[in-house]
Amino acid sequence: MKKLNLYIIKQLFTGFALVTFSLMAILWLTQSLRFVQLVTNKGLPLGLFVQMTSLLMPRLFSLLSPIAMFAAVLFVYNRMLSDRELVVMKAAGISPWRNAVPAIYFGISMTILGLYVNIWGIPQAEAAFSELEWKVKNDVSHLMFREGQFTEVQPNLTVFIAAHEKDGSMSGLMLNDERNPKVKTTITAEKGRVVYTDKGPRIILIRGIRQEINRNTLQFSSLSFKRYSVDFGQTKNQREKSEGVREKSLSELLNADKDTSLTPAQSNRYRVEGNKRLLNPFYNLIFALLGCTGLLIGNFNRRGQTKIISFSILAMILIQTSQLTLENLAVKHINLLFMLYVNLLVPLIICIYLLLFYNPAVFRRPRSSGEQLYEQ
Repeated sequence: MKKLNLYIIKQLFTGFALVTFSLMAILWLTQSLRFVQLVTNKGLPLGLFVQMTSLLMPRLFSLLSPIAMFAAVLFVYNRMLSDRELVVMKAAGISPWRNAVPAIYFGISMTILGLYVNIWGIPQAEAAFSELEWKVKNDVSHLMFREGQFTEVQPNLTVFIAAHEKDGSMSGLMLNDERNPKVKTTITAEKGRVVYTDKGPRIILIRGIRQEINRNTLQFSSLSFKRYSVDFGQTKNQREKSEGVREKSLSELLNADKDTSLTPAQSNRYRVEGNKRLLNPFYNLIFALLGCTGLLIGNFNRRGQTKIISFSILAMILIQTSQLTLENLAVKHINLLFMLYVNLLVPLIICIYLLLFYNPAVFRRPRSSGEQLYEQ
């Protein structure tokens, strides 16, 4: 029996890996498109681009893992049924529950992995991604300023540099600042250097000219300077204010109702997110059972198991739809939070009951001899 379980688990792992890799690759490509502008416009190195997009993988794995589990289990058990392997197992006296044990083991292992990813992996990855994204967009350095090219640091703020010096400074600078709708400013300088303050990045310009023109009065002014500074970019405090819910730890999310700085709507959202992190990994086990239950308790049909497979897919879609609907309702009405657990436990109990106690003779209507001969 151990060899049989290992054989099925091996098939499940192969199918799960292929489906997960394929889906994650597709979503990775779609998600990475929004970072292409950083590569083309700001000269983001390919290695840093890959690092940023790779930090999205824990979140994608958490979303796709249950679906990949369902697809892998459904495919493997349907293939085993088509190859008569499950028919032989049933004839040998192996119960549906025993045949489902490999899927249960694999589902439990992926549930444990999913819990680790949701509780520790996602918050750390999201925090690292947010930090890296902020640095790339606002940490003005060699990543953003490319020699001989105009770089749009912010909307209506463009910088041009002639060359990077070995000491970290820049030479041959020109800034076009149109952030003030009333004034257009153009600054040229021989040298410059980026410094970082509590208020955000600042570029210090040495020996240059600032030229301004008032858009309303068309008055022109010019100023020569030895030292001049220009502020731009978000401050660190501004970035922290926009911290997302995914960066919060599990304890912060579950205890959000005790945080007086949050509004009731934010508190509800945080609590729902915390419970989602605990519940979502268990859908690996639910969908593993859902994928094999119908095939194990149903009757073998040489023409295929289209009805059983279709019913299993519809049941999976219904569970997913109910989950999303209940999450949105729970954010508005926190008293409905328990329904997320009901949506998880009901299919689990039904699948276990069918595998342990289902008797086809009780639920099957009497058939004529012609129907029996046609099915065979």
